[in-house]
Amino acid sequence: MRILVTGARGKVGAAAVYALVEAGHDVVGCDLGAPVYEGGRRVAHYVQADLNDAGDAFAVVRGCDVVIHAAALPEPTQNTPHTVFRNNLMATFNVAEACVRLGVPRLVNLSSETVPGMGFAERRFFAPYAPIDEELPSRPQDPYALSKLFGEQLMDAAVARSDVRAISIRPTWVQWEGNYARSLAGWLRDPFGGAPSESFWSYIDAYDLADALRLAAESSLPGHEVMYIASPDNAAGRPLPELLAHHFGDAVEVRGEPAGGISIAKARRLLGYAPTRSWRDYLTPDGELLEAARERLERGETGVQRGRAAFG
Repeated sequence: MRILVTGARGKVGAAAVYALVEAGHDVVGCDLGAPVYEGGRRVAHYVQADLNDAGDAFAVVRGCDVVIHAAALPEPTQNTPHTVFRNNLMATFNVAEACVRLGVPRLVNLSSETVPGMGFAERRFFAPYAPIDEELPSRPQDPYALSKLFGEQLMDAAVARSDVRAISIRPTWVQWEGNYARSLAGWLRDPFGGAPSESFWSYIDAYDLADALRLAAESSLPGHEVMYIASPDNAAGRPLPELLAHHFGDAVEVRGEPAGGISIAKARRLLGYAPTRSWRDYLTPDGELLEAARERLERGETGVQRGRAAFG
């Protein structure tokens, strides 16, 4: 299929480009960065585009069989609130509108684990049960989570008024060789210290997420489905009930015998999602990057680096 990946030079977009090319798809990427105009080895086409401009959105969507919309400002603390909200919501609106008007049959929307509201809440709160699933009500306070919630509603509207089929993926905290140690070392070294994790120590490997995006792109599910994507374990390296009891007492109900803080049962059932990677493939138990992972990173051989290099 001809698949457009927006935000193609970010860690999620680049990992998705790599996975899709490896699977044999014809991949087009777009992002805000300038193209490489000189000759070189390219395995995917790149177009510079600002999706807040409707004309750019229509231009890059035209002729595609699937759109994976990964472009976004990734959290609300390093841009002004109105910029985060406007950028993320208008880009999603323009992409959805282009898919509807141009007859693109499948739209995969990158939503977020933050939609229920805990991640960047100004007045902190936590989920009343673990693992978190799609039934948890959404009560976002911040501009990022609000934009992602409205993005899911835009998918509902697109499906209601056209033949577009949509899947909204809610990934948790995305890790790859370039940020595993920086992100998770603190939890691994002191799992019972510091503030508790709003997502119950959940994370997702970028390449497992890329596999989920490929499965969503290839899926024929009708309507609009929303589903979490996470690792089946947790990033603190301890039994989840033990972590929850220490940090929350009996305030969080533990359902079943979970290893991870977010349920991926729906993605397993509807997409056949089967994650294969863990922080243990990259880090020592005290959070240091394994030598093999460090060498891949230094040689530019990671999936994220190869996805970015696909455009020349």
